Amino acid sequence: MPQIVVLPHAVLCPTGAVIEAPAGKSLCDALLESDIEIEHACEKSCACTTCHVVVREGFASLNEPQEKEEDLLDMAWGLEANSRLSCQAIVADKDLVVEIPKYTINHAREEN
Repeated sequence: MPQIVVLPHAVLCPTGAVIEAPAGKSLCDALLESDIEIEHACEKSCACTTCHVVVREGFASLNEPQEKEEDLLDMAWGLEANSRLSCQAIVADKDLVVEIPKYTINHAREEN
């Protein structure tokens, strides 16, 4: 099972984490199931950018982004060439290193 290294995030994962996720699971679901409460204001429907992540290693192993995701990413805070919406990024068979950006464009975080 692929490992996902989550780099430290001051609020969501202060010490970082190493989790495992089966191939075929969205990165967002893998994070949430491992108690890393990444924002997902649109309930993982690819309608916002609150679950934006930067994939530092393993980016090429993820599924190709659809046009809708690419359009939304243009609005994400801290966009980089290796950015993805975690609700749309599907884990494959390679390990990943993921960074959750410090900010989102969400003005009010909802608790799960």
